[in-house]
Parts: sequence; structure tokens; C-alpha cells
Amino acid sequence: MTTLWAFALAIALLVLVHELGHYWVARRCGVKVLRFSVGFGKPLFARHFGGETEWVLSAIPLGGYVKMLDEREEEVAAHELHRAFNRQPVMWRMAIVVAGPVSNLLLAVVLYWVLFMHGVPGVKPLLGEVAPQTPAAMAQLRAQETIISINGEPVPSWEQVRWVLLDLALQGAVAHIEGRTAQGETVQHDLDLKVLAPGDLNGDFTQKLGLQLFQPLVQPIIGKLVEGGVAQRAGLRPGDHIRSIDGRTLTRWTELVEMVRSHPGRVLHLEIERAGSLLAFDVTPETTAEAGKQAGKIGAGPYLDKQAFDALLTEVHYGPFAAFRQAMRKSWETAAVSLRMMGKMIFGEISLKNLSGPITIADYAGQSAKQGLTSYLDFLALISISLGVLNLLPIPLLDGGHLLYYMAELIKGSQVSEKAWEAGQNVGIVLLVTLMAFALYNDISRLIFG
Repeated sequence: MTTLWAFALAIALLVLVHELGHYWVARRCGVKVLRFSVGFGKPLFARHFGGETEWVLSAIPLGGYVKMLDEREEEVAAHELHRAFNRQPVMWRMAIVVAGPVSNLLLAVVLYWVLFMHGVPGVKPLLGEVAPQTPAAMAQLRAQETIISINGEPVPSWEQVRWVLLDLALQGAVAHIEGRTAQGETVQHDLDLKVLAPGDLNGDFTQKLGLQLFQPLVQPIIGKLVEGGVAQRAGLRPGDHIRSIDGRTLTRWTELVEMVRSHPGRVLHLEIERAGSLLAFDVTPETTAEAGKQAGKIGAGPYLDKQAFDALLTEVHYGPFAAFRQAMRKSWETAAVSLRMMGKMIFGEISLKNLSGPITIADYAGQSAKQGLTSYLDFLALISISLGVLNLLPIPLLDGGHLLYYMAELIKGSQVSEKAWEAGQNVGIVLLVTLMAFALYNDISRLIFG
């Protein structure tokens, strides 16, 4: 239910803001707006509220539209011709069309502004072990080093490190990294991002670079058990320190996970320490399917040292004016990265698997809502930027496609012919249906195969 309401609220808000942009500028230009609809299909609610515009809530909540008086759609009375959209100067029509995407981009700025003033939680950019023979190792980055800035831009959180590196990787640039060692010494590194292949950007590209976030040591000590799970039925308890499995000594919780996952349905012999005594237990991991493969689970979670993990947390916040500058910068960089990603997908440099459809968006909406208001607002800002950028693409049916028609009109001095308009709309339908088909396929693949 959380996923459903979070997704519905996100779509309703973003569509409302988008269409309000079209509506407000259209009214400022003197165009008569016949209908303002959130959603498509059969109207569920319709009211005029004393004005000439019909306000509608429709059955399919995956979009919306503003219907304006237009001679191309219906006959217009002579006394209202001056209020028809198609009779407006081309620059006014361009302003009305671009107002929707711009409204989404402005919403993102406002949301980021609020978030930066309130404070955005994050994780300090403290490096863990740097894998040998990787770009990071060649740049002489070291474990326990804190990244301070990249190309002169401060990066107070790991999320910002990843975002800046992704932007630079898409440009094929070199990242000039300023870091601080565990001893407090300031060091400089040049990390070559040109070594990343296009396919490396499909997954966690920081692993390809040899970078990973520092993680406190999690010992193989049980912190919690699933009620009725394999571990509980075998007699294990919270606080048990698992010393070995099948004679293999354990020092980290991840080693326990690897052993359990790789032995579904097979008996494992555990030696544990409980209250100073060594005990032996046999457990048989239950078999589960993950990403199309079999994996073992015993229903146990680790004991976490809360203080050690809390020490890695940080909060990024600014005063009102600095927060606004950061919000503008964040929105611009996010839009730029989105455009670069789309461009590389179009030219086949990045897999189309990066496309996401409504199922994935709904999933992320639910996950962010469960994490709290700050995460949900951050999610809304990101999706709002994506919606704004997508609508500005020069594809017929989208706002960017209409802008393309009007730019052609500016160049040729007359409106695009009805024949050319219809041909463009048909091309737009094919492109959008194809795009949606890929996105839905990716969504379903993620659900089935992980």
C-alpha cells in the first residue's frame, strides 16, 4: 500500500505541476483553456468551479493534458478566434509548450532548496580497500582516505562522489581528486575515467574504478533471527559468535553469507561461541531463487555496532542563499547527466537496460517513502527533472516535438502543413510505444531475474 500511494502521489503532483505550467502561460497569453485533466481516459470527476475551464480527474493516472481552444481540433466561433491557440504568435505558442517541462525543472529546484536548507543525510566519502590493478590504485588512492573535492567541487557525501564521477565518466574526462589521509595529510590524485568502457556504466561503475565505501568490520555474530527460520529451529540464538563453518574459520559476516548462499539444501557444520563455551550445530540452508539461481538462506541477521556506523553518517545542509545555489547546481547537473545518458543510449554506447518504466518508478517511490520524507522529496525532485528533460526531447507528441514544429515555422515563415504534422505524430507514436515497450520489458526483467 505504501508503494501504491507513494507512486500515485508522485505522478499526480508531477503531472499537476507540469500541466499548471501550460495552463498558467496559456492564460497569460490570452488562450482559452477548455479542459485541465489529471489522468487520461474516462473522467471520474469534472467541475467548472465557476470558470470556463473544466477541471477533470480521469481514470488512468499516468499523465494529463490541457485542452485549449484550437481550430485544428474543432470549429471555433468567430468572436473567439483571437483566443484560439493556433492563432497566437509562434513565440507565444513556444512559451506555452515549454512552460510544462520548465515547471517540472523549477519544482526540482524548489524541492532541492528545501532539502538543502533542512539537511540531507548521507554517508561520508571514506574509502574502503582499493582493489589492486584498478584505475583507483593507479591513481594512488588509498583505504581510509576521505575524498574532499573532485575537480574543485566539494563532495561531502558518497552519493555526491558517485554523481560527480558519473557525470565526468559520461564526458570521458579525468577526475582531479583532493583527499585527506587518515593522518590528516592533504593529497591529490588524477583518476582517469576514460578507461571505463560504455558497458561499465550499466552497473556499479565505482567498483570498476576500484573504489568502494568504507564499511566497519561486521563480525560473524548473530544479531537477530527470523521467527521459525532455519537458524532458530537449529537452536541458534542472538549473540552467538560463529567461529567456523565446516572447519573454515570466519572473521567477517560476509564470509558466513557466502558459505550459506553457496550451499542451498546442504548440511553445514557450525562451531559457535556462546557465553564463553564452544558449541556445535548443524544447519541446512533452505533453497531460494534469486536472479534465476538457487541460493541458501538460514534466516539470521548480523549484530551491528551502531556507534561505528553512526560515525560514518553526515548531514549536508546550507543557509537559504547557499542552499538555493546548490539546488540550481544540482538540478542543472542532474538534467545534464540525464541528457548524456539518453544520448549514449541512442547511439548504443550504453545499454537500454538503463531505461525504467512505471513499475520500477513505483518501486522506488515506495522505497523512498519508507525511508522518510527527505528521501521521498529527493525522489520527487529526480523524477521531476527526468520528466522535464524527457518532455523536451524533439519527439512528436512530446512538448519538444511541438517546439520542433514551431522552430520550423520560424525558419520557413509559415505553419507546418497538416500532412507533415500528422506524419510527425505517427512517428512520435511509434517511438513512444517502442520506448515504453523497452521500459516495461526492463521492469519485468528486474522483477523476475533481479
